[in-house]
Amino acid sequence: MQSIESNALEPTSAELAGMSFGQKIQRLLPVYGLVILTAFLILLFSILLPQTFPTLLNLRSIISDKTIIAILSLAAMIPMAAGRIDLTIGYGIVLWHVLAISLQTMFGLPWPVAVLIVILLGALTGFLNGLLVEIAKIDSFIATLGTGTVLYAIALWHTGGRQVVGMLPQGFYALNGTMVFGLPITGIYVLGLAFIMWIVLEYLPIGRYIYAIGANPKAAALNGIPVRRFVIGAFVTSGTLAAIAGVLLASKLRIGQASVGLEYLLPALVGAFLGSTTIKPGRVNVWGTMIGVIILAVGIAGIQQFGGSFYVEPLFNGVTLLVAIGIAGYAQRRRSHAGRMAPAQKPQLSAKATDN
Repeated sequence: MQSIESNALEPTSAELAGMSFGQKIQRLLPVYGLVILTAFLILLFSILLPQTFPTLLNLRSIISDKTIIAILSLAAMIPMAAGRIDLTIGYGIVLWHVLAISLQTMFGLPWPVAVLIVILLGALTGFLNGLLVEIAKIDSFIATLGTGTVLYAIALWHTGGRQVVGMLPQGFYALNGTMVFGLPITGIYVLGLAFIMWIVLEYLPIGRYIYAIGANPKAAALNGIPVRRFVIGAFVTSGTLAAIAGVLLASKLRIGQASVGLEYLLPALVGAFLGSTTIKPGRVNVWGTMIGVIILAVGIAGIQQFGGSFYVEPLFNGVTLLVAIGIAGYAQRRRSHAGRMAPAQKPQLSAKATDN
């Protein structure tokens, strides 16, 4: 079953060629409006908070705090591109970060083996989600909500409600704690993943197939695209990325507890949905998702430095999610309306040509 649609509203070069400069600006503004807003917020907070916001320390803090959200947003956008949604990312990270620690402290496994097991379990969970959605024909929202709740229950059972603590090797700590050019290495991870996903989705056939499935799965199947295989693959990739995020969270926190992790679900979905409103409006895309995560990070950091209370972050995330879904829905309706109008205009043009 298809939970969301995937369509794009970015202007084509042929469309822009016949426009004046003012018309081009008007047409491109919705496409890059969120990028402009992000730059404006960075400039505004830098002017209003010159001692704290435009500093290397603040940049380090933002990268360190939002890396997990960025990876989870990238994980969420892959099923979204195929017209599905994956809620397991927010629940699964609870279990994955606990297992990454307990496999070392309770079972004595070397940290590379523990990390590999967690990643494989994440991929297996994604495969299970794909089977539930494509084979059992359960709506992806319901299927992944159910799977995620089970994972959360397993985490509670495994920990018994207690923290998982113990001495961990420095190599495991280094996964998150290493600095590169004065910045956390986790930022390099995010950029690397984003670049790879951008290449795959925008320039390889697999990306075009996934977007085609998200736009119209029936038409994609009629054109010979193995819809079931690619949707299951999208969930497997999403589960793998969520497990990687869980490993990094464990390396960052150095303890495991089942009460940590669920708070990442909402901002991760916000970042992915915001990504569908910029760069390629109406279609989830990698760099749009990155812009979505950045504007969340900048907005929350600026508000908190102004003295915002502890409830500001969930409030900001919730309101932004509603706005993002509203804009994405409007973009999809506009795309559908344009698609219906285009065939109706062709006979009129032919009639005018005949009259002349």
